[in-house]
Amino acid sequence: MPFIPHTKDDVRRMLAAIGVDSIEALFDEIPPALRSGPLDGVPEGLSEAGVARIMHERARADQRTLCFAGAGAYEHHIPAAVWEIATRGEFYTAYTPYQAEASQGTLQLLYEYQSMMAGLMAMDVSNASLYDGASALAEAVLMAVRANRRSRSKRILVPRTVHPAYRRVVDTIVRNQGIVLEELDYHRAGGHLDPDALPGDPGDFAALVIPQPNFFGVLEEVDALTDWAHARGGLVIAVVNPTAMAVLKPPGEWGGSGADIACGDGQPLGAPLSSGGPYFGFMCCRREHVRQMPGRIVGRTVDVEGRTGFTLTLQAREQHIRRSKATSNICTNQGLLVTAATIYMALLGPQGLARVAAASHANTNRLAERLCALEGVERVFQRPVFHEVLLRLPLPVGEVMRALSVQGIVGGVTVADDYPELDNTLLVCATETKTGEDLEAFAGHLERIFARLRSVACPVAPRL
Repeated sequence: MPFIPHTKDDVRRMLAAIGVDSIEALFDEIPPALRSGPLDGVPEGLSEAGVARIMHERARADQRTLCFAGAGAYEHHIPAAVWEIATRGEFYTAYTPYQAEASQGTLQLLYEYQSMMAGLMAMDVSNASLYDGASALAEAVLMAVRANRRSRSKRILVPRTVHPAYRRVVDTIVRNQGIVLEELDYHRAGGHLDPDALPGDPGDFAALVIPQPNFFGVLEEVDALTDWAHARGGLVIAVVNPTAMAVLKPPGEWGGSGADIACGDGQPLGAPLSSGGPYFGFMCCRREHVRQMPGRIVGRTVDVEGRTGFTLTLQAREQHIRRSKATSNICTNQGLLVTAATIYMALLGPQGLARVAAASHANTNRLAERLCALEGVERVFQRPVFHEVLLRLPLPVGEVMRALSVQGIVGGVTVADDYPELDNTLLVCATETKTGEDLEAFAGHLERIFARLRSVACPVAPRL
């Protein structure tokens, strides 16, 4: 429904009814020093044509950038139909579907989403989404502690190769619940968690977190790590990129019996880059753990007349009256983004998603090969990657990034703030959206920037 503004008479009558003289009087609790006056230069109103002219002028001023940054949010092609459908009023304004009789369309879409995610992850059950990838991992940690009946421990083993932001969010959420996160260091040459370096007797622990691919883009030894954890009584939490699962072994098939919980961020599935998110989180699990899964789950059933219907199942809603008995208290459902993801996966299908993943992998390998042909650039880790690779540069990475930005190129993500030992490195990513000309433009600008910086004698500080 379009917005219909109140007339001046409407406003005057409403103010009289509540006994105040002006709208400003409703905000008298705000100290005068904190109030702003009228905004200078803002006109009373413009015609539609006038507003359109301003917006076009601003759009022309924006510079189109080539983005080679990843680190958890990725630029993929989104078919136009995805958001044309997702923003229809039926989906765009749909409320939480607690009343099944009034929400069959929304419930059916969520059921289809759950079916697709469970199939993609090779897991038994999916919930209807969570807030984002980081909080989904936190929920998975809480779930693993509840679900692991063989362990009395609240220790969670977390590799340093898990996204640093995810690790910080998990620590914030679980630290006051007595849960201990123990970091496992990565192999310096491979950039992965080396199964041979893990202790034979780690003591009692509730779960091991395994990223695939990890924050560096490197592929982990998921089979060996899964079997190691299960052999010692721990559950396995997989943190995965959903696009990668179209071409890599899914969590449900890791090791001898598969991961117990799979989670991650659904941004690659039809969500455009948006200032870093949040987007939406997903979670799947094995059937025996479904009672401990947070969030809502949609089930398919039949009514008294035998007609197919959909409804929330196992629990009436994701928020609980008794906080101490709740499986979660923050499991927000990102319904609109899940709608887009469902449409995206339905349009692409398994083969289309696999083509996206394969093209992204190929482009990243081509980009890494081209950049490493430049003097002084080298790959940091000698391991297979998906669609990100960590490179070491011969010149200060900050200077290089600033120079690239002037050319309209987002050159990647620096990691030294979270990994001081990886100073002067750049995490670069290429998806299926990049052409050969894009890769060559990146390499060509980088080569010219190196030449200019070397000419002004800007060496890197020696590594100790």
